[in-house]
Amino acid sequence: MAVQILLNFFLAFIWMFLSINFTGQGFTIGYLLGLVMLYIMRNMFESKFYLHRVWAVIKLTFLFLKELWLANIAVVKIALAPKNTMEPAFFEYPTVLEKDWEITLLSSLITLTPGTIVVHVSDDSKKLYIHAIDIDDVDETIDSIKQSFEKAIMEVSRS
Repeated sequence: MAVQILLNFFLAFIWMFLSINFTGQGFTIGYLLGLVMLYIMRNMFESKFYLHRVWAVIKLTFLFLKELWLANIAVVKIALAPKNTMEPAFFEYPTVLEKDWEITLLSSLITLTPGTIVVHVSDDSKKLYIHAIDIDDVDETIDSIKQSFEKAIMEVSRS
């Protein structure tokens, strides 16, 4: 992926020099033409076309922002509720992620979402132990994390 990005920038600069257009517009045109050339030559590279991974990172970022917004609203509702109806719980989350950076990213996304925190990662890195401030159904929460954060991280790392 890094080779494709560098090659794309190199092609953009070559375009700027060949067209004698040293502006942002010249670079942008060269970058877009480089994208087209790299897409045509995508079968010559070992990895997939790099925009797939860039798009997956953008989707993961917006997913996190959405979850952050919803979790903040949920925590505010709990804090402003006249009765304390919280049901805090610890639960074990089994993960299929294998790389250290994937597990670290998942742990960080869970911890940065208000109302949840990863308190421990097992020695074999296959389970996360999570504390949630208010949880109705543990299985539903596990499935929610699997279908949102873990799935998006897998798209980034395996695209």
